[in-house]
Amino acid sequence: MKIAIIGGGNMGSTYAKAFIQSNIVKKESLLIVEKYSDKINELKSKLGVVIQDELTSNITAFDTIIIAVKPQDFRVLAGTLSTYLKPNQSIISIMAGITIEKISALLAHKNVVRAMPNTPAQLGCGITGFSAAVGVNEDTITTIKLLLETTGKAIFMKDENMLDAVTALSGSGPAYFYYIVKHMIEAGKQMGIDEATAATLVKQTMLGSFQIMNNSTLSLDEMIKMVASKGGTTEAALNSFDANNVGNHIIEALQAAESRAKELSQGA
Repeated sequence: MKIAIIGGGNMGSTYAKAFIQSNIVKKESLLIVEKYSDKINELKSKLGVVIQDELTSNITAFDTIIIAVKPQDFRVLAGTLSTYLKPNQSIISIMAGITIEKISALLAHKNVVRAMPNTPAQLGCGITGFSAAVGVNEDTITTIKLLLETTGKAIFMKDENMLDAVTALSGSGPAYFYYIVKHMIEAGKQMGIDEATAATLVKQTMLGSFQIMNNSTLSLDEMIKMVASKGGTTEAALNSFDANNVGNHIIEALQAAESRAKELSQGA
């Protein structure tokens, strides 16, 4: 397999590194197209793969092309890329907000997949939702799922519209957890614990709680009850959450994120 990645930023370089580490592709069969010279030097030293600073006709030799540029740069890129594409090449877009229909139209190409990864992909702990254009065959979808899962897990969504919900849940999701951790640490400080100790307590609690969730057959409500004894400290905190409608506010916040994702998709 030969893979080209257009855009050597955080996600582009993340996939390049993951493909090499997973032995999905040999270094000499991986190309990164990156226009910024400082980034080129960094990629050369870290990855040791073929890098060029502009798109040329050699892109026709690659089976799969990953588009990892900023959405606002895509229209210009598409004008050049469309002149080189062959019908059997697979396009994977990880650009936020640009629909399969728009990508296919600008590239004059049908074999398009749109993916929504999240930042934990950088550590191999990501989750990616992806959808494919009508007509993309099952073998291609299976191959692309294999590629995406080098950075964590991947879920195929038959309905591309669901990628807006994926964006709200997992694409933006890490920031929500950072937000909660930040305020738990602040609570610890206000209760007299120094910041470093509070951070350790909260982060390790989050890590341990994830492991329980990931390995337990219990429902989340059952796990909550295991911690919250009647009349105890946990119940006091949970009662405060309920009194302030924290659960409903979280749902509303994610719905706002989904709405914004839809707006961006429609305006792209």
